[in-house]
Amino acid sequence: MIEYELICKNEQETRQLAEKIGRRLVPGSVVALEGDLGAGKTTFTKGIAKSLGVTRTVNSPTFTIMKQYKGNMPLYHMDVYRIENEDEDFGFEEYFEGDGVTIVEWAHLIKAQLPDKLLTLYLFHEGDEQRRIKAMPQGEFYEKLCEEIFE
Repeated sequence: MIEYELICKNEQETRQLAEKIGRRLVPGSVVALEGDLGAGKTTFTKGIAKSLGVTRTVNSPTFTIMKQYKGNMPLYHMDVYRIENEDEDFGFEEYFEGDGVTIVEWAHLIKAQLPDKLLTLYLFHEGDEQRRIKAMPQGEFYEKLCEEIFE
């Protein structure tokens, strides 16, 4: 699997990267976000939301598992950090295969339920504001997207 990586110097650059990615997403796209608390997962989601025309305030759905936002296409924002049993059927596949874009924070916790084709992004702290972002695309669509964005 090909990996891509870049450094975002601050929150604004992180959002800009997310917007670039978001503009290329299509219905049924799935983006898995991984990283420690405060690594920028929700900030990244805000950038994607902006690119999809979402005007509502985007925040982490930690206690609700999922929030849905309306834009040019639906945005399904999941935070599965509190899921205790990854085998429990939450019906995620209807979102993964649906008419919008799905973002899953802490996606490794439901790995068995994730689709085979998705874009996984790892966000790492590199100082106070700087983030290193590693992209691991799975599937031709996501590989092409990463070639366009990261090179």
